[in-house]
Amino acid sequence: MRARLLNDAQDIGEVIVELTRNGPYLKCSAIHVASGLEVSAVGPVNEPRGLERIALAKLKRALAAR
Repeated sequence: MRARLLNDAQDIGEVIVELTRNGPYLKCSAIHVASGLEVSAVGPVNEPRGLERIALAKLKRALAAR
């Protein structure tokens, strides 16, 4: 498991990104610090940056829907 804080999440503020491996799959969770909203994406272990982009896009959509 690896977590890091993103400050440059393009106009949404600080985001914590956590990557957790489960066999051949990787789960990427993105948590918006200000609101506590959390989203996740699951995919192959060899695509961590792609999963991170998907999770951030999903988080932006969820914040816009609020």
